[in-house]
Order: sequence, then C-alpha cells, then structure tokens
Amino acid sequence: MDAIPAYERDPTATTLETRVICLGEAEGRPFVLLEDTVFYPEGGGQPCDRGTINGVAVLDVQKRDGEIRHTLEAPLPAGPASLQLDWVRRFDHMQQHTGQHLLTAVAQDRFGWQTTAFHLGATVCDIEVTAVSLSPSDLGRLESSVAAEIRAARPIATRRVAPEAYAREAVRSRGLPEGHTGDIRLVEIAGVDLNTCGGTHLRHTGEIEALKLLGTESIRGGTRLFYVAGGRVRARLGAHETRIAALRTLLGAPDDELAAVLQAKLDQLQATERRARKLEERLADLQAEALAARPEALVEAHLEGRDMAFLQKLARQLLAADPAKAVFLTADLGGEGIFLLAAGAASALEVPVLGKAVAEALGAKGGGSGRSFQGKAPSLAARAEALARLRG
Repeated sequence: MDAIPAYERDPTATTLETRVICLGEAEGRPFVLLEDTVFYPEGGGQPCDRGTINGVAVLDVQKRDGEIRHTLEAPLPAGPASLQLDWVRRFDHMQQHTGQHLLTAVAQDRFGWQTTAFHLGATVCDIEVTAVSLSPSDLGRLESSVAAEIRAARPIATRRVAPEAYAREAVRSRGLPEGHTGDIRLVEIAGVDLNTCGGTHLRHTGEIEALKLLGTESIRGGTRLFYVAGGRVRARLGAHETRIAALRTLLGAPDDELAAVLQAKLDQLQATERRARKLEERLADLQAEALAARPEALVEAHLEGRDMAFLQKLARQLLAADPAKAVFLTADLGGEGIFLLAAGAASALEVPVLGKAVAEALGAKGGGSGRSFQGKAPSLAARAEALARLRG
C-alpha cells in the first residue's frame, strides 16, 4: 500500500482501481489487504467506511499492525479490485468529525472549555468538556459562535510534519497514539484550529452546513455535550416536523398549544385511572362477598380481562371473609390464560400438590408455596379438566 492511502490523499474520492494482495480470515469472516484503499479504517473516534470491493460488501475496516484489513461479506481472490465507497456514510462522518474539530476549538478558545473525549455515534455525536455544567445560555452562545465560523467557510487543509517540526507547532492535541513513529498528520481550520488527526475532513467549514447542540449530561466531573451536524440536522428537523404534524392531527391543536393540550389530556387520563381503580376495588369487594356466600368449600370463577393483581386481591378478600374456603380463579389476559389457586388458613386443600396438577392440566407454567399457587397458560381450553382435578 502507498505510504499515504487514497482516503487521505483525496477524501472526496469514491472509486479506486487497485489490487487484492493478501487474503485471510478472522472470527469466521474473510478479509483482504489491498495495494491502496479509499476505505477509512475505524480510529480516532470516527467509524470505518463501508462500500464494496468487486461488488462484495465491505463490513468492517480496521488497522492491524500497520495493515488495513477489509472484512468482507464473501471471499475474494487475489488480483484486480474495483472499490466503490458508500459516499453518503463517508460524507456524514466528515461533517460530524469536522464539526467536532470546530466545536472543540470554539469551546476552548472562546469559553475555556477543553475537550477530553469525542464519540461519533450512528445518530448523535458528543464531546466531553471540562465545564462542570453548561446553562441554556452557555449553549446558545457556543452554538452561535460555531455557526459564525460555519458561515465564514474557513478553508480546511491537512499536512504531515516531522517530529522536530511538530514540536514547534501550536497544536491542539490530547497527545499522539502510543508507539507512534514517523511523520505526524495535522488538520488545520484556517485561523481557528490546528490539530493532530488521521480522520477524513471537509474542504471548508461551510460544508458542515449547520451544527445543532442537543443537550448535556454530567459525567466524570465534566459535561457531555450532544450535537448533530450537516445532513443530520436536516434529517432530525424533518423527523420532528413529521411527529409534530401527527400530534397536531391527534390533539387538534396548533404547535404552541400542543404541550398544554397534551398535559390536560394526561391529567384527565390520570383522573380516569384513579376512578377505574376505585371501581375495581369496589368490584373486587362485591365479587369476594358473593363468592364467600357460596356453600361449597372450593369456589371457582372465571373473570374476563382481569390481571393477576385483581385475582390476588379478590382471593385475599374472599379468604379473609371465610378462612375455611379455597378458591380457583382464572382470567383471559392478552391472548393467554392466567390462574390462581389459594386456600384460607382453615382450609384442608393441599395447594402445592393441586397447584401442580392444575398447571399440568392447563399446560401452564407456574409456582407457589404454602397457601397460594399461580401461573400462565397458552389457553384455558382445559379449564374444566383442571377444575375436575381440584374436586377429585
């Protein structure tokens, strides 16, 4: 491979004719080494590129012992190789990464917040800064300052320098990789930033298009700052507009009233749920009284649409009213059956033994100990058989 790979020589190149020079396999996947490559290997917080080699999908690109491994969906033979880069993915990474350089420079030089970490995520990116906290006003001032530099369309250039020359440069860097030797690659945003970086970057800050700060969280004594840049800003805005349009239709309110209307509906729903709980409690009381009034020692009932909590409450109330009784309750809930077998303190029913018999009859899974056994069944088609076993 050339000393400087194609992805570094020209980050805008999307195709390349080269050769496969070595084949291998790792973790059950084939990989190849190439004479040259447009595929950026994962590193420096930037994910790897994707695309195809001779029409075969590139799944991963990693640098190992100075070699760039291209992990493939299927094996390839040695020989000529036509590379096709996934440009949409690459350009997105360039926008996010260049946006990070600019955000880091502005945050440090104008506000005194040094960046300690960077992460380029699939949908959202973040940097960690030394500020203990950032107020909405801080975020607004930082975002406006970054926007001004985007509008300025400041040129971005890369160059390599020898270690001796590097020592004389005013470089913003968290340090070189462990074991690094040879020339050092610098990325410069004219008049704003000079940094060590091996990633792919835009030609000028105007290509970032826009950078939006999304929020913060406290971490390790500093602050994690979330952002999106470029096409992700437009995609995020489009998704928000789609959701807002749906909410306008559902709630029948304009944008500036959506939150208030939704809160009113939530308050109304909570009030309705409180009334429903009170009615359920009253229903459980009445059903418990009715079941306790039956003469048989084992009473049974099937309740449509009730959950296990309701069955448990009903059983407790019934057995408190008549400790000599036992109760077998079932219900259909969400397409499956549930059951509860319980016995009062004065009942002779052997709950653990009979509970297992009921579960077997229903093809159910369940368990319990002492005076109660409960479970879930695919259906209650065999309920009559389960009841027959109980009455044995």
